[in-house]
Amino acid sequence: MNLNKLHLLAIAAHPDDIELGCGGTLIKHVTMGQRVGVVDLTEGELGTRGSVADRYAEAAKAASIIGLAVRENAMFRDGFFKNDEEHQKRIIYFIRKFQPEIVITNAPEDRHPDHGRGFQLVSDACFLAGLRKIETFNEDGSPQEAWRPKRVFSLIQDRQLEPTFIVDISQEFETKMKAIMAYSSQFFNAKSDEPTTYIATQSFAEQLRYKDSLFGKRIGTQYGEGFISVNTPGIASLDQLIYPELA
Repeated sequence: MNLNKLHLLAIAAHPDDIELGCGGTLIKHVTMGQRVGVVDLTEGELGTRGSVADRYAEAAKAASIIGLAVRENAMFRDGFFKNDEEHQKRIIYFIRKFQPEIVITNAPEDRHPDHGRGFQLVSDACFLAGLRKIETFNEDGSPQEAWRPKRVFSLIQDRQLEPTFIVDISQEFETKMKAIMAYSSQFFNAKSDEPTTYIATQSFAEQLRYKDSLFGKRIGTQYGEGFISVNTPGIASLDQLIYPELA
């Protein structure tokens, strides 16, 4: 029995990517009683505001708000990690360690180049993790078992990409916002003398609320989070679908 096993593992380039893109969905699955974890690919060391130490403290606070079972950091180079064998094997290690049924990763393309590159890296690693002849090892030196997640989904970040499906996060939205604002060094603070950045503006929180409200409107709920699936997802019956109420 794998005591590390997770139902859902989110893997993304920077601390706060997950909170911004799919924090509500993670909270929903935690509330359902499932074990959920996060692996941050980098320490966010190139961020204009704050420090690496700030990021770790903020990520831990956000993890507590969400209710994560585990949060780890691959410590890849922010801005410069590659989709090569070395980096793929590190992600394979995490996938085999946690044996998730579902993986969520970065957007396929986005404003920040790490996001698209992170998507491809994690997507490739999820496939390769199922090949038995690729060897990776646990911390105690024992060989890891091959494992391939059943589903890999991409969150939607800065660019308005078309979702394959939308998750209702109406009940989880306010908690999601608390998890995002745990990254206090990164967002607007009138008392801060840090430089203004793309996300450190007074209107950014309202933009997040507007984005999720637009996703929610499309499925007839207050708030939603959009996801992209390369493979067409199936459903067990038509009754599982959420529809906007007809006028």
